[in-house]
Amino acid sequence: MTLPSAPLWALSATEIAALVHARAVSATEVAQAALGRLDAVNPAINAVVDCNPEETLAAAAAVDAAIAAGRDPGPLAGVPITIKCNVDQIGHATTNGLKAQKDLIATTNSPVVDSLLLAGAVSVGRTNTPAFSYRWFTNNLLHGHTHNPRGHGLTPGGSSGGAGASVAAGICAIGHGTDIAGSVRYPAYACGVHGLRPSLGRVAAWNASGRDRAIGAQIMAVSGPLARRVDDMRIALAAMARPDPRDPWHVPMPLSGAELPRRAALCLRPDGMDTAPELVTALLESAQKLRDAGWLVEEVDTLPPIRDAVAVQLTLWFGDDYAGQVAAAGREGDPGAIAALAGQRDFALSLGMADFSAALVKRIGIAREWNLFLERFPVVLLPPSAELPFADNLDLKSDADYRRVWTAQMSMIGLPVTGLPVLTLNTGLTEGGIPLGVQIVAPRFREDVAFDAAAAIEARGEVAPIAMAG
Repeated sequence: MTLPSAPLWALSATEIAALVHARAVSATEVAQAALGRLDAVNPAINAVVDCNPEETLAAAAAVDAAIAAGRDPGPLAGVPITIKCNVDQIGHATTNGLKAQKDLIATTNSPVVDSLLLAGAVSVGRTNTPAFSYRWFTNNLLHGHTHNPRGHGLTPGGSSGGAGASVAAGICAIGHGTDIAGSVRYPAYACGVHGLRPSLGRVAAWNASGRDRAIGAQIMAVSGPLARRVDDMRIALAAMARPDPRDPWHVPMPLSGAELPRRAALCLRPDGMDTAPELVTALLESAQKLRDAGWLVEEVDTLPPIRDAVAVQLTLWFGDDYAGQVAAAGREGDPGAIAALAGQRDFALSLGMADFSAALVKRIGIAREWNLFLERFPVVLLPPSAELPFADNLDLKSDADYRRVWTAQMSMIGLPVTGLPVLTLNTGLTEGGIPLGVQIVAPRFREDVAFDAAAAIEARGEVAPIAMAG
């Protein structure tokens, strides 16, 4: 097998796994390259906040030993990954960006961590998240500030901001993230990479280190991959989707299904979203790329509910022990977490048990409307946000800026209510180097359809280069 001219840390996950399986390079060589890249760029961006090189090299050596013994180490053999610091990983603190949890050392892996490592992936470190994983900006009092490697003036996104930054900067080929209201998709968009929010139930996850989550999080929070190439997200999802009885929500569905019509709906301004002109252009160009690939793309003015889904999401989040959330944020003293909750105070205090129950009822109707729409259009293209990636910490500048951020994020917040897979695809950079992208929605458990559409667009466009991280 011919070795690529690019450095090992710059290769895709698919390329690395093929090279390691073919013994063209060793997993140890790949791990050393990834650790070298981490040393070179992480001080400037603070994406990885917990790194144990000895553990990384030992895991890589185990992959090499398996291959030497004639055993298959898995589809992600030797692929460098990062793991978000809000999921359990044996021997590491599940901090979730909190001083209060700096000593919460996991004694077991979360199912999603087990799935990645059993597939042969090699963790090079744990990535940063805002306190409580609350924001689309990533800083906290424990681990500090994560910067976007495409420019420190831009947010790296959140809550998986460390994952997005580590993938964009070439520290890893695949980043693990979690998403309840855009926490995989927005960092991918902001950092100029791709991110997948899988269907609810696709990826098993659970933290033995903490108590079971409230019902809103149970039915909307998922784990998913971030990567620089669509093919890498395919193999990452295949690894992450391993069944695990510890997550009763997990559904062992096939990774692909019957062929569906190559028909897509394009919506530039869903529910009246004031979409930035650059994103409108990105959507129109992506739609044309799909047409060039043989898809039928129809522009539509309306989609099933998104704005109403936002109200459901916020009700289930803030209607469940808001006072306890505020008290916890106050004890932590994190300005971002306090501001995130304070900005929703009037709404949260207006909620009662009847509103909470009504939101759960409304959720099923919204999901039904989306399911029926996807019978007609198996793919939907829509904006990832109303705006280009925000200036860093924009939500803390003023009350007006806080509202601006939450208004712009309507499609991030609302779509998880549906339980559908949603993929954020990078479509390049502006002339000023700011990432552009689109969101792609597909039927439940049909991530393969979203991948197919994304790959068709990716193949006819430009892939954003690895960021130099300043």
